[in-house]
Amino acid sequence: MMKKISMLVLLLIGTGFYFMNPVSAQNSAPTAAVTSRVIEDGGTGPFKAIMVSENSLPTHTVFKPADLTAATKKGKLPIIVWGNGACANSPWEHVNFLSEVASYGFMVIAIGPMPKEGERTRDRSTSSQMTDAINWAIAQNSDKASPYYGKLDVKEIAVSGMSCGGLQALETAPDPRVTTTVICNSGILANPGGGMPGMPPLTKDQLSKIHTPTLYLLGGEKDIAYANGMDDFNRINQVPVFVANMDVGHGGTYGQPHGGEFAKVATAWFQWQLKNDKGAGKMFTGNPSGLSKNPNWKVDSKNFK
Repeated sequence: MMKKISMLVLLLIGTGFYFMNPVSAQNSAPTAAVTSRVIEDGGTGPFKAIMVSENSLPTHTVFKPADLTAATKKGKLPIIVWGNGACANSPWEHVNFLSEVASYGFMVIAIGPMPKEGERTRDRSTSSQMTDAINWAIAQNSDKASPYYGKLDVKEIAVSGMSCGGLQALETAPDPRVTTTVICNSGILANPGGGMPGMPPLTKDQLSKIHTPTLYLLGGEKDIAYANGMDDFNRINQVPVFVANMDVGHGGTYGQPHGGEFAKVATAWFQWQLKNDKGAGKMFTGNPSGLSKNPNWKVDSKNFK
């Protein structure tokens, strides 16, 4: 009996028991955690992007140009903080979209740990994680020991998010460090607290606290957030605001290759607002605006000079 037992090693892990061949146990090494991954082909922008888990911010996922030196030759990287749909504590639904944006020379920090390949978690997040991301980025830019030292543009910060993440962005938008706001498939509910558990119970009064140019990307009338988002647009009068609708529903185009049309429009907005790229800004300016000429989109805007 003892000989039979000696052929196996009994390991106790948590509340489960696992058996392992002793020879295999001796020859195997611990599997290192995957700390970075390329999404699709790294994006269509001039700087191929990579998704990273940072030891100093394991509660979030970073999307950035893989070659920081090349990406910062002409300027520092603006910062974009992202909140996920369903208040999920993982950006798994949006990795194509976020990687694409990062490939145009942005540091994107999404709420939630870096998702594993194929992972579909819906642990809940909070708006405070957006502030955590902003604080981390600013600290990293000032830390001489950080690979991001002096490489981040801490004066150009966007808050953005989809659905519940859009409400998290709206809750964070009053932060004086924020310079633009992008709300995707979202809007403040007419009955605060009437949405899914965990959603910020914002009232429409929150809109008066926005102090930056703001973009709404919605999925047309079949988007469950359409009425709320359009009502937000109609109520915002103190800052420039642009709303664009594409008839794709609440899910947007985030999972399409390179994030689809939503990524194209969001990236152009970030280039304009955070990098002062007037060429990209033509999508939103002019009479009519560049995006209004695209048959995929229906747009409106106000308070632009």
